[in-house]
Amino acid sequence: MIRLATAADLDAVATLHTEARATYYRGHVPDADFLGPEEVARARAGWAAAVDRGAVLCSVRDGAIAGIAAYGERDGLMHLTQLHVLPARWRAGVGTELHTACVDAWRAAGVTTARLEVFERNERAQAFYAARGWLPDPETPRDGNHLVLRLTLGPETE
Repeated sequence: MIRLATAADLDAVATLHTEARATYYRGHVPDADFLGPEEVARARAGWAAAVDRGAVLCSVRDGAIAGIAAYGERDGLMHLTQLHVLPARWRAGVGTELHTACVDAWRAAGVTTARLEVFERNERAQAFYAARGWLPDPETPRDGNHLVLRLTLGPETE
């Protein structure tokens, strides 16, 4: 089931985000960059603001949050800013379910193009997005240690 996150979900959302990020950042960037108290507090504040805006979707499985996604418009373009699945739920359709919900919401809002950034070492996520039609952004294919991907929404996309 997909639903909007509420303030009551904030602890679970922040914990899932931290756990998921650790799977792809560990060994590639200093732990403090994703596990340090300042970063955890910054991320939690970001999630709290996104939840308050009604911009966070949750996938709920067996009564618990299994995945989260957040998106919003920036500089006139829709951005998928977060999509994380609890590692214990990988390969169970949670990410696909969240991605489909995002794309459906974008289409309903008349969005024709979306953008995201994915850590260059996160090959699992890159394969996930490629399988759903995301391609390198022709204008800005990189941003630091992240690849920038773009999805054009048409009748054949998801």
